[in-house]
Amino acid sequence: MQKITIAIDGYSSCGKSTLAKALAHKLHYSYVDTGAMYRSVTLYGLQNKLIDKDHHVNEKELIAALDKIELSFHFDDHTKTNETFLNGVNVDREIRTMEVNENVSKVSSIKEVREKMISIQRHLGKKKGVVMDGRDIGTNVFPKAEIKLFMTADNTVRAQRRLDELSSKGQYFTLEEVKQNLLQRDHDDSTRKENPLTRAEDAVVLDNTDLSKEDQLEFVLKLIADFHFISKQEQSQH
Repeated sequence: MQKITIAIDGYSSCGKSTLAKALAHKLHYSYVDTGAMYRSVTLYGLQNKLIDKDHHVNEKELIAALDKIELSFHFDDHTKTNETFLNGVNVDREIRTMEVNENVSKVSSIKEVREKMISIQRHLGKKKGVVMDGRDIGTNVFPKAEIKLFMTADNTVRAQRRLDELSSKGQYFTLEEVKQNLLQRDHDDSTRKENPLTRAEDAVVLDNTDLSKEDQLEFVLKLIADFHFISKQEQSQH
């Protein structure tokens, strides 16, 4: 069966990464977490004092430092997950903090940052057989992806998911604090000048407010099966 590209876009805390990982595992595809890439650049900025406590980014110095930032993903056989490495150091835990959450949208709106990340993403996915999630995968990174999804969910449900994730890592906030952070990220991602978050015209909307992880996986696997069936039918007619 031919390998394809699966692009998953959508709002924060809609379960994009969870679904993408499950699909990659089921299909034996590569998984690329583009959000982790932007989070890693943000972490680098925080570690090197290029972002202050008021969320002001020193864009000039961050852009100049891009050549010093090396990103990679490694599959951990023990945890069965992809882990993100920044300049050879595992930062999978550090990039999920609220401090990174509060700054990543501003960093990801910088044109030069997006250009470098998109170049890496296209290189990782050029041979197909990849599941990639983010904000502009179906609209900009892989506009010809065979399967495109746009994920969304109720705001309170999203906030509770992020709150649970943070709490599991020993970071404690109120539900309202997390909800406000998500709403601000939605606004920043949707209104930025460079490749804003928007649904591709041919993307299938997946609202998973009331769907289990198993329901979502089954839904997308059916989309993929339908795609292959239609492709086979079209090939037989030529």
